[in-house]
Amino acid sequence: TTQTPARANDDNSNEGRLGSLYSRVQAAQSKSGSFDLLLCVGNFFGSAHDPEWEAYQTGAKKAPIQTYVLGANNSETAQCFPDASGCELAENITYLGRKGVFSGASGLQIAYLSGTESTGGEPTPAHCFSTKDVTDLKTSLLSASKFKGVDILLTSSWPKGVEIFGNSPGDIDTKKCGSGLVSLLAASLKPRYHFAALQKVYYERLPYRNHTVLQEAAQHVSRFIALAGVGNSDKRKYLYAFSILPMSSMEPAELVKQPQDVTENPYRRPGGGKSCQPFSSPLQEEPAPQFFFDLSSKPKGRKRRSEGGEGQQPKRAPSKPPLPTAACWFCLASPEVEKHLVVSIGTHCYLALAKGGLTPDHVLILPIGHCQSMVDLASEVVEEVEQYKSALKRFFGARGKRFVAFERNYRSQHLQLQVVPVPLNCCTTEDIKEAFIVQAEEQRIELLEIPEHSALKQIVQPGTPYFYVELDNGEKLFHRIRKSFPLQFGREVLASEAILAMPGRADWRSCQAGQEEEATAAQDFRQAFEPFDLAQED
Repeated sequence: TTQTPARANDDNSNEGRLGSLYSRVQAAQSKSGSFDLLLCVGNFFGSAHDPEWEAYQTGAKKAPIQTYVLGANNSETAQCFPDASGCELAENITYLGRKGVFSGASGLQIAYLSGTESTGGEPTPAHCFSTKDVTDLKTSLLSASKFKGVDILLTSSWPKGVEIFGNSPGDIDTKKCGSGLVSLLAASLKPRYHFAALQKVYYERLPYRNHTVLQEAAQHVSRFIALAGVGNSDKRKYLYAFSILPMSSMEPAELVKQPQDVTENPYRRPGGGKSCQPFSSPLQEEPAPQFFFDLSSKPKGRKRRSEGGEGQQPKRAPSKPPLPTAACWFCLASPEVEKHLVVSIGTHCYLALAKGGLTPDHVLILPIGHCQSMVDLASEVVEEVEQYKSALKRFFGARGKRFVAFERNYRSQHLQLQVVPVPLNCCTTEDIKEAFIVQAEEQRIELLEIPEHSALKQIVQPGTPYFYVELDNGEKLFHRIRKSFPLQFGREVLASEAILAMPGRADWRSCQAGQEEEATAAQDFRQAFEPFDLAQED
């Protein structure tokens, strides 16, 4: 019935080892109970003339489970699949066809695409798929008004770029062996599970989301799993047994639950309007996705930022930063984030009002992914941090205020670059510098001046605790933390009589406001900052 989860085995590249495959499946069923079906991706046949297969063809042997297989991936075995629309190859063994959708009795929806991507030329070889094949399959599903995605997608080919934002598949380079058309298909069909093969390795990617944070309603996540060949000598996993309740039978809230380790979608890039558009085909190397949301009174599309001069290649998407050891208040994907404080989202970083800020326009620059300090950031993230700093300097300058930024990499889990504006009529940049030095000396903190154009990575190694301050003229002060350090030091100096003259606000916990008041403050900042916002620039 539709209320009973479908139980399935998914297997990669049998290559004629039917005895080994079915022995392993029967062992799994003996241990875990019977399964409804076996799905095979990769090379089902080892050759066009396999003696072991002939036993199943003649009926001398029978598959112990209903088996569904994809078609040929090479010209040699193409003759083993006589009907492109699918057919029964032997009792309990069915060829699904070149492309299409299979719906089980439980309501489980399985989309499939056989073969490898065609390198061009007409007609398309029997063991290949073309752009038209992918377009036809997409159209047949996306034309349904209530389409949300498919439960399972089966392809033999890996999708190009699947590892972006995720864990690495080891030695596999999907730029060389992956298919851009499969990426396009996966981006469009939003499968809850996507199985692939052919690279003879086992790889289970971290789940990725199918919606844009703060822009679209939450959707289900997708999981990509590649399986090794049956009976491989390295003993890599080739059988994936799982139980799945069809999407059509699930409560919406349960379907869209986001696991803690969910990542951004590897296939989506910025486009016009309010949603990210999937890669076009052939898939080109693209910059990491932009995040966009619009909380203004009138809708507007986010304009894509220029990535450089004509002829420059966009930068390669960064590898996924390390995950937090616990729920993090500042990872944008985390349920702990207080999203009502967010005021701008870039490619790698976002901007949020500080909770319990020193001033109403006290903001934080934070990396979207988990990263502990400036020293740990990849070069492309550092570049965007610098862009946000420049934008804030212009913004505060236009409002008659100086820019002061500081970071405390001590007893903190996620990088928070604090940016506090100081009115020009309060003090000079030299006064601010002196206030930090004087109060540091009083607390026996060695605060050193470092060269203006020196990066923190040149001063300190990753993992080393430190505190640093950057002034609006580019001067930087640095302290290497060796034992203990006053957690509110940066705020204490700025709140002192020498600068903002509000010592009672040195501790953020005494400055907290209600959520409605915070949301209003964020909206006000967002509207004022809009002309300077990276996410709104051409």
